[in-house]
Amino acid sequence: MASLFTRIVQGEIPCHKVAEDERFLAFLDINPLREGHTLVIPKHEVDKFFDLPGDLLSDIMPFAQQVAAKIARVVPCDRVGVSVMGLEVPHAHMHLIPIDSVSDMDFSRPKLKLTSERLAAIAERIRNA
Repeated sequence: MASLFTRIVQGEIPCHKVAEDERFLAFLDINPLREGHTLVIPKHEVDKFFDLPGDLLSDIMPFAQQVAAKIARVVPCDRVGVSVMGLEVPHAHMHLIPIDSVSDMDFSRPKLKLTSERLAAIAERIRNA
């Protein structure tokens, strides 16, 4: 069965897309820790991040770097943090989170509840940055 993220890649489930190329997709987390919290995934479905083929593993960082730069231009923050955990969805992914302190990346904190309209506006600002 296709993962939730594969279904997003295939267009079966909508997302608030931030960036895309032939191999990677970046979209806003619908339960973000901070506004601008973005997920970066390979379109190729692999469960564990470090099981990605070498070319995808090495190329996901430059893609994520471009997305992080756009996030930093749009969302006030000290930096954009990176987290790779992979427990939430069985599809390799990384979190890009605008942060001002370590506690901003505490996944046990309550998540923001943003409207679809607010998420769409944030995604548009990041895309256009």
